[in-house]
Amino acid sequence: MPNSVKFSQRHPFLFGLFLLIAAVVLSMGTMAFFRMWQGAIFPGQPRLGLVRVQGSIDSSKRVVQWIEKLQKDSQVKGVLLRIDSPGGLVAPSQEIHAAVSRLTKPVVVSMGQVAASGGYYVACGADQIVANPGTITGSIGVKANVPNVRKLMDRIGIKQQVIVSGEYKDAGSPSKPLTEKERRYFQQMVDDLFRQFVEAVAEGRDMGPEAVRKLADGRAFTGSQAKEKGLVDKLGGRRTAESSLKDLCGISGPVTFVEGPEEKRSLLGVLLDWLGMDLAEQVRRGRNWVVRY
Repeated sequence: MPNSVKFSQRHPFLFGLFLLIAAVVLSMGTMAFFRMWQGAIFPGQPRLGLVRVQGSIDSSKRVVQWIEKLQKDSQVKGVLLRIDSPGGLVAPSQEIHAAVSRLTKPVVVSMGQVAASGGYYVACGADQIVANPGTITGSIGVKANVPNVRKLMDRIGIKQQVIVSGEYKDAGSPSKPLTEKERRYFQQMVDDLFRQFVEAVAEGRDMGPEAVRKLADGRAFTGSQAKEKGLVDKLGGRRTAESSLKDLCGISGPVTFVEGPEEKRSLLGVLLDWLGMDLAEQVRRGRNWVVRY
């Protein structure tokens, strides 16, 4: 009897795991080869860049680097920004928005299921925004989460002694409730970030700040509602956005999309996805307080 059969019979779990790993590696290699083949087989086609902004916006580095790479590539005639994000942290949202605004090529946004709050902030740097009628967008506003676990600490007998250099240095600490002065301090911070958000929308959408403020009470809109209010330009899916981008670029025929940023994932992460496990939602970084778009 062949050794491979003996091994599979003696160690069925390991044998199955090896097969799964081999299948994943083969799948990843095939996708990489197809991307290279596509670029080689259609060398004469115009190239458009595709930037994916997906999930919570907690970091901007990889997206900004990809946008800057597309800006430097003279063969890329325009950029499609595909957004499917409920928002995220303030500074990363602003950095991606700024990178989009710096592009000197036509930029069209294609909104997926959701492009709200920080996701909408990013979109405002584009030349044109296309949303599905059922896209959830808008939600222009800022929130600060300031947890307070003082009662829990008292219940389990934990006492914390803090020495600070100024009265606001430990403002927002979860070990104590906010004082009125601290609450006003955080409110001023949120108000200033909100002003920045409103100004970015007003500039990107060619609207007056007061007109934006009337829509900026945190409400989310459907794509249809957002179009009526001037927050998006067209209704449609990705194909509509691609068509609009081609028109802006003066392209009438087929195009080749250069997609990114590349999603860097470990083999373990790919395997977990294959097994239907999502650990990203189970592992959260601890923060005292967080301001989010």
